[in-house]
Amino acid sequence: MKVDLLIIGAGPAGMAAALAAAPSGASIAVLDDNPAPGGQIWRDGPQAHLSEKARRLRRALAAERNIQVLSGTRVVAVAGPRRLLLEDAERSGLMGYDKLILCTGARELLLPFPGWTLPGVTGAGGLQALIKGGLPVAGERIVVAGSGPLLLASAATARAAGANVLRVAEQAPLSALAGFAARLPRWPGKVAQAIGLFDARYRASSHVLAALGSDRLEAVRLQQGSEIVEVPCDRLACGFGLIPNIQLGQALGCRIEKQAIAVNDWQACSLDDHYAAGECTGFGGSELAMVEGAIAGHAAVGRRDKARALWPKRRRWQAFADALAQNFELDPKLKNLAQADTLVCRCEDVPYSDLANSRDWTDAKLHSRCGMGACQGRVCGAASQFLFGWTPPAPRPPLAPTRIETLLCLEQEET
Repeated sequence: MKVDLLIIGAGPAGMAAALAAAPSGASIAVLDDNPAPGGQIWRDGPQAHLSEKARRLRRALAAERNIQVLSGTRVVAVAGPRRLLLEDAERSGLMGYDKLILCTGARELLLPFPGWTLPGVTGAGGLQALIKGGLPVAGERIVVAGSGPLLLASAATARAAGANVLRVAEQAPLSALAGFAARLPRWPGKVAQAIGLFDARYRASSHVLAALGSDRLEAVRLQQGSEIVEVPCDRLACGFGLIPNIQLGQALGCRIEKQAIAVNDWQACSLDDHYAAGECTGFGGSELAMVEGAIAGHAAVGRRDKARALWPKRRRWQAFADALAQNFELDPKLKNLAQADTLVCRCEDVPYSDLANSRDWTDAKLHSRCGMGACQGRVCGAASQFLFGWTPPAPRPPLAPTRIETLLCLEQEET
């Protein structure tokens, strides 16, 4: 199968890109590994409450005859120039394209601390996704910790599902939060959103020290200002912000800058006819993702006048992204959370002590198998980059665990 324009990711950026490109008449395919378009922010599920904006975008995608949405589909490998190997639950095959837009989003930064592998401990966004997918949390005592606006969103989702949110622990100091709040009136919609998400149990200068329990989580130890407190709970949702999901961009050979896919004013990557938009180019929220996606979609089909008209809007939302990055910057003291026996690589059971004296990522892999498990370093690679300053290497195919029959498509193609 071959299309004029292939879009990887059906979140806000991917949907906006497809709709911007659709009037050109080009054949467009949008693929995503979720069951329905929306990305993580508009994830569907039994307990999800989709916004009208998300529903409107889905309807618009479905109405365009030249847009094909391939849900539940993921990229397994780069199969050659402008060819990708794809897989869904039932079949696999090769997809060719003339132009590509990467809208692969972001994932949570998870930092190791004692007890973070206990049952009951998840990422902040991870808990939100589980609840939307049907996880029952009614009556459970939940602590949300880490950094960034996602903490409040996760707490709100848990409360709406009947959970008892005991604490929202934000590592950023009160001065930084006050500075961020003072700038919010530049984006009125964000003021209303912040008011709607406000939680009286929100605490600044507060971070997790350890998750406590034997067979599963029983309590959380927090550093709250100058005090150490222990909060009995059933679940801990802990995430330290979002980082761009750049694995496919790396595999394709796109230039990476500041842990994100580098793009120019047209959202074009370093490769000809390849674009990127949304949080794979840097975290900034759904509004920035949508305008970047629209610019990429217009530019990819030659509608540069339409793309250029959106540049002022992108600058406005990029300023919001810059404010987020500045005010929620991680405190270096978080590098000291892990103890000698704290696992850093969960797939291969590699503790902090086995990594502390390694020179770089390659040295760590050679001596400990760090990053050689099923997730291919997606979790421990980002953590090690924060802890030690290492630069993780580009992923090797397959990009995710896959079926043997899928890999055979590559051999059949070569023969």
